[in-house]
Parts: sequence; C-alpha cells; structure tokens
Amino acid sequence: MLRAEPLLRIELLMLASEVQDATLALARFGVFSPAASALDQLAESPAAAYREAWLEADARLAKLLEQCGDTGPLQIPADAEAPALADLEELNAWLKEVWGACLACHESEMRIAETRSHLDALEETLGKLEGLDVDLARLLRQDGLLAVRIGSLPAGEARRVTEALAMSSHLVARFDQVGEQVFAVIAGPRARQDEVAGLLSQAGWHELPVPAELRTHPQAARAWLEAERSRLQADSTAACEVRDGLHDRFGPRLREARLRLALARPLAEAALAGVRGRGGLAALSGWIPKRQLDALRATLDSRFHGRYWLELREPAPRDLAEVPSLVRYPAWLAPFVPLVKSYGVPRYGEFDPVLPFAFTYLLLFGAMFGDVGHGGVLLLLALALRKRLGRLAWVGVAAGAVSMLFGLLYGSVFGFEDLLAPLWLSPLHNPERVLGIAVAFGVGFIGCTLLANIWNRGVAGRAAEALFDAGGLAGLAFYLGSVGLLASLAGLASVGRAAAVVAAAGLAAIAAYKWTEIRGTPGERMLVAFIEVLETAISLFSNTLSFMRVAAFSLNHVALALAVFTLANGMQAAGHGLTVVLGNAVIIVLEGGIVAIQALRLMYYEGFSRFFSGDGKSFVPLRLAEQ
Repeated sequence: MLRAEPLLRIELLMLASEVQDATLALARFGVFSPAASALDQLAESPAAAYREAWLEADARLAKLLEQCGDTGPLQIPADAEAPALADLEELNAWLKEVWGACLACHESEMRIAETRSHLDALEETLGKLEGLDVDLARLLRQDGLLAVRIGSLPAGEARRVTEALAMSSHLVARFDQVGEQVFAVIAGPRARQDEVAGLLSQAGWHELPVPAELRTHPQAARAWLEAERSRLQADSTAACEVRDGLHDRFGPRLREARLRLALARPLAEAALAGVRGRGGLAALSGWIPKRQLDALRATLDSRFHGRYWLELREPAPRDLAEVPSLVRYPAWLAPFVPLVKSYGVPRYGEFDPVLPFAFTYLLLFGAMFGDVGHGGVLLLLALALRKRLGRLAWVGVAAGAVSMLFGLLYGSVFGFEDLLAPLWLSPLHNPERVLGIAVAFGVGFIGCTLLANIWNRGVAGRAAEALFDAGGLAGLAFYLGSVGLLASLAGLASVGRAAAVVAAAGLAAIAAYKWTEIRGTPGERMLVAFIEVLETAISLFSNTLSFMRVAAFSLNHVALALAVFTLANGMQAAGHGLTVVLGNAVIIVLEGGIVAIQALRLMYYEGFSRFFSGDGKSFVPLRLAEQ
C-alpha cells in the first residue's frame, strides 16, 4: 500500500526585509508547500504589495514576449537574489514604457496586414473586371438615364436572360466566363430596373460590387494596385526594421526582467497562501516532508546564518483535512494516478487507492473484454498513439495485455471460440459459473472497501465510527455474515449458524450505534435507526449485485461475436470476410469504450464512494522553474 509521506508543519520567522530571500531559498529547496499562517499576532500582509507588483510586471512581460519576440531559454544563476519591492516596482514601470513602444510597432504591423488583405480582395475583383476595356467610373455613373449592372449568372441561364431582357430594351454583354459562371454587363433604362430585378434574382444573378479604388479603367487600376503593393512592401520592411530595432534595444534588459521576475515568483506565490508580518518581522508557514528537516535547516543556516526562528509541529488529527498529501508513485503506476485524481485527492493519511485501482481496473476490463485478438489490437493502437495519449497510452497497453490474457483463459480470438482451447472457462459454455464468479468478486471487492474505510476512520481519530458504524467493522461483520448465511441457504457452504451469529452481532452493533448518535424521542430514534440499518443492508447487497455486469459484459462480448458471424455466414466469400473484419472493428470500438467506462464506474461508485473522501489537497511545493 502506498502511503503519504509524513509531513511537518513549520513556522519560519525572519526579518521582513529578507522574506523574498527566504521564499527563494525555499523554492530552491524544492519541497516546501506554503500554507496560511496560524500566528494571529502577526496581522499584517507584508507581501501583498509585492504580489500585486509582480502580477502586473509578469502580465506585461508576457505580452512583450508575445508581441516583440522571445529572448531564448532562461538560466537562473545559483547565487542570484530575489528583487526587493522597490526593484520590482521600478521594473514594472520600465516594462510599461517598453510595452507602449512595442504596442505602437505591433499596431503598425496590424495595419499593414489589413491593408495587404484589402489589396488582395481588390486584386481578386480586378481579375474579373479586366475583360472590360472601358472606364468603369463612366460606365457606373449614377446620374445618367442608363443603369448598368455588372455581375455573374449560371451559364445555362445566360441565353434565356439575354432574350428576356431584350424585350425590355436591355442589352447583355458577356466579358468573361469562369467554370459554369458567366460574367456580364447588363445595361438598360434606369426607369425600368424594378421590372428586371425579379427576373435576375430567379436566374441566380450575383452582383459584382466594384470598389471605389477600381472605378477607373482596368489598366489604370492594375497600375495603381502595383504601386500600392510596392509602397506596402516598403512600409513592411520599415516596420520589420523597427521591430528588430526594438528587439535589439530592449532584448538584453528583457532577459534580465525575465530573470528578476522568475526570482520574485516564489514570494508572489507564497503570498497567495499567506505571508504574515508585523513591523520588521515576517512569518512563512507551510509543510515539508519530515525526512527533509535536516536538509531544510542546512539550507536556512547557509543563507541566513541564524537570523531566523523555526517552529515545528506534527499534524494534529483535527488538521488532517488541511494537510496536503504527498505520495511518490513508481513510474509504472504513474499513468493511473490521473484516473484516481479525477475522482479526488486522498486526504493526508488516508488509504491511497492508486495501486489497488490499477490492478482492479485492469482485472475488470480484461474480464469483460477478454479476447486475444481484440486485446492485441488495443495494445497496438495504444503504442501507435503513445505520443498523442502521453502517459495514458500505457494504460491502454496494460488493458490490451490483460484482455489478451483473459482471451487465453476464455479461449477467444477475434470472437472465434474454437481456435484455442480455454485455459480456464468459456463464458459461452459456462454462463452460470461466470455469474457466480462475478458476484464472489463483488463480495471480496466490497469487503476490501469496508476495510479501507475502517482504516481511514481510524487514522482520522473516529474510532467509534470505525468500529460500530455501517461502514465500519460492524458493517463488515453484518455483510460477511449475511453473505455466509445466503451461501449456506443456497447449499454452497455449511456455515449457516456461525454466519447468522456474526450478521446479527454486526446488525445489533450498528443499531446500537445509530441509537446513541441520534437525538430525539425514543420513537424517532428507533425509526431512524431502523431506516439506517435497512438502507445499509439494501445498499451493500445492491452494490454486490452490480458486479453481475462483469459477467453480463463478458457474455455480451460473446453474443456480439456470434451476431457478427451469423451475418457473415449468410454472405459469399468476399462479403463474409468483410463482415467479419468490420464486425470485429465495431466490437473493438463500441464495446471497448463501454467496458472501459463500466469498469471505471464500478471503481468509482461501488468502490471509492465507500471509503474515499476525495477532498484532500495535493502537495504543491514552491519551485524555481527555469524556462
């Protein structure tokens, strides 16, 4: 069983002028997690202004690096010191000035980009108008008797529209064709424009807007566009020179700003948890691993030479909800940690479920998806996608390997049940046995979750709950005794009398505990105790029956394969093979996803909900990250 490392609560008192150096030293130390100070006598917040200045400067620096270029990798010297508040405020003011200059350069580049986009749009329109050898400004005059339209319509409609418009004294002149679209000029009396509007709309006419810049002869417009592009290129070259000049001018100090802000980050982050002070005294509070105490003292002595006071204490039972949890997992187990932490973080001292989760999840998945071929496909897919999936790829590899193992136990290869002899049993031929094994596994699983809950409550100092509550030792006795009694009645065992005694003792202990815990009249207490006991019994046995889904999905896997083969057998050779391949692909995608979710559901709702509070805090140390 993996356990959280023992932690110590520390209160570090020092001169207020050295608090930034203290947090920097703790960040270099690497295993100090800040927490709110418990010293009520220190009512001031000496790091609040520091954090405010750091936040503003860091935001400005991020914008500068985004707009004016990065400064390369950051290397933090081992002897570098954190800036004081005055230095940070001075740096913030300088960054504000630099941002103004850089923003002007950026806005200039944005205007150039917008102008270039506008010229590209004009170029596209001009390409369609160059077939007209006429001055467009005169052609499109709005004060004449003749109204002119320029646009396009489908080639199939061009002849019909030309003939129809000729009847209303309109002239249609084609000047270009692109694919099935004909570009044309339509000219006619301005007074009769309303009459032709409906006809053009029905024919699929699209007006071609002519911007003011192109309302001249197309050759003149082309010359103007080329001149504008030359001018824009000159402006762009000048803007690049300005930007490069800004980078050369401010680059060295921007690198220095990155370094100073990285050195200031530890105090800014610690201030969020709470740095308390009064006058010239400041205090840092937090948690460190107990085994790191001597190393911490050596770190502080080398930096402050005795100019500090360190107070230590063990976590009290009442503080366990606030103590962060630090668990170090081996590399092979780390991929399963996100799946557990998606439910919650274990409290300090609680049973950490990552290791049993990994084994039980894979066991459930393999039992429900046991097939050598399907498991092999999952394994290969996880390996192929390992760069995209990251650590979770190895969960897929493990799930595929366990599915292959159960496939050997079941004797199943891509749904074929007659290629391999089962090493254990065949779900197709032994469904009753599969159901019995699933229920027996559920009994064992729920019993283990009750043991974990007993441990957690004992660690939290709630001995009465650990012994007598429905989720404690009394509940476990009632559950196991009831299971034994049912097994005896079914003829599976001969422990009926002993099991009945154990179940009755557990039930009586739960009822007595509930009676003492409930406040009210004797009738109210009796009713509530009865309801609590009944709810416990129903919950335990309904959760046990939930594990029948393990057997159900293992049988479902066989049933889907049979359905695929039934369809394939009604087809010719080519259709038979294609149906088998596609059917197996559907089984892998559809049932593989469902089984993964169902296994996770059993772990969360039938397991974690019994013993795992999930409201713990992760141990997040101050660190001096180099970027």
